[in-house]
Amino acid sequence: MTDQPAKDIVGTTTTPDATIDRQVPGPYGREQRGMFGVSGSGDTSGFGGLVRRRSAVLGSPQPYGGYFDEVVDALEQAFAGFHDAIEKIVVDRGELTLHVQPERIAEVCQAMRDDPALRFELCSSVHAVDYLGQDPRRLHAVYQLTSLTYRRRIRLEAAVPADKPHIPSVTAVYPTADWQEREAYDMFGILFDGHPNLTRILMPDDWEGFPQRKDYPLGGVPVEYKGAEIPPPDERRTYQ
Repeated sequence: MTDQPAKDIVGTTTTPDATIDRQVPGPYGREQRGMFGVSGSGDTSGFGGLVRRRSAVLGSPQPYGGYFDEVVDALEQAFAGFHDAIEKIVVDRGELTLHVQPERIAEVCQAMRDDPALRFELCSSVHAVDYLGQDPRRLHAVYQLTSLTYRRRIRLEAAVPADKPHIPSVTAVYPTADWQEREAYDMFGILFDGHPNLTRILMPDDWEGFPQRKDYPLGGVPVEYKGAEIPPPDERRTYQ
């Protein structure tokens, strides 16, 4: 049987020896090929042919589809600072994300919760992402909002640089964000200004660093197996 090019998840063609974790132009913008950063291993799992699509940099054009247009229009009417606060709007994989200026996040949440046409009463999650090497404002705080009244879900996202990771706390608007913001601080080092008790929640109080930042060392010890020396995880692969 001859090797045939494999079809990847965005409909382009990759060969079995495609470069791993290399960002290349694609039909949807920048793409990242492979997984884990490993190369030359004779991988047979199929992950070497994976292509991950990057979100649109300039946002998505209207109409967004579904209830997304209603939500955006209602927020624009309810929030006077809409055009200054919202950096871009992205619809990707059937989900709506509003990218918000970090200093305006609490104001946007207030409007999302209180306006009768929006009624996003619940903040079900606050978490973070580190886009190391891809974005000068590499630390992104992500807020999952749910409207119990209208049965709708959207995402807010605010980005800050690692050297000035300050974002206003939304605990006064959504009390459920209390421990969630503490976890994002503990793992990523995002400082939620105005939080009632921004202390570590998973790591010891005297722990140095933030374990889920992508430049944090993975640690580990070398292991000897059948005469071969296996290095610790952070030395095996180029994680990205």
